[in-house]
Amino acid sequence: MAREDARVLVLGSLPSRRSLQAREYYAHPRNAFWKIMREIAGAAGDYPSRCRALQERGIALWDVLSSSVRPGSLDADIDMAAAVPNDFERFFADHAQVRLVCFNGRKAQEMFGRFVQPTLSTGRLKFVLLPSTSPAHASLTVTEKLDTWRGIIEPGLKGGRT
Repeated sequence: MAREDARVLVLGSLPSRRSLQAREYYAHPRNAFWKIMREIAGAAGDYPSRCRALQERGIALWDVLSSSVRPGSLDADIDMAAAVPNDFERFFADHAQVRLVCFNGRKAQEMFGRFVQPTLSTGRLKFVLLPSTSPAHASLTVTEKLDTWRGIIEPGLKGGRT
C-alpha cells in the first residue's frame, strides 16, 4: 500500500493469518500498529480511512516477503527455505522519494538483510529497526513503542535527520 510520493516505508515480515483473512495489514486487535499510526498520522476510522491517512502523510506499508510457509502467525515459524521476497527493486524505482525504511520488528529486518539488501543499491536509503507492534513483543508498553516510532517516523516524514 503506497502512493508514488511516499517518503517512509514501514515493512513487516509476512501477514498473519488474521491479516490474511481480513485482507488488512495488522488486523489482530491486540497489535499496536494502528494505535501508533492513529497518534503519528491520524489514521482512524475504518480500514480504508486509516490507509488513506497513512498515504496522505507519505507512509507506505508492505511486507518483506510476498509468500512463505508459516504455521500459525509467529515470525519465528516462517519457513526461510520457502520464503519469496517482494520486488523491492521495482518498488524503490517506482517510489523514488522513499528515504527511510522502518522495520516493524527484528524478523522483518533480518529477512530484508538476507533476501533483499544484497541485491539492491540502497545508498539513498536509511534503515531503522523499530520495536515490533505485535502483541508477542510485550517487553515494551504501547506508549514506549509509540515514543520510539514517533521519534523516527515524524522526522522522516519531514525529510529531516532521524
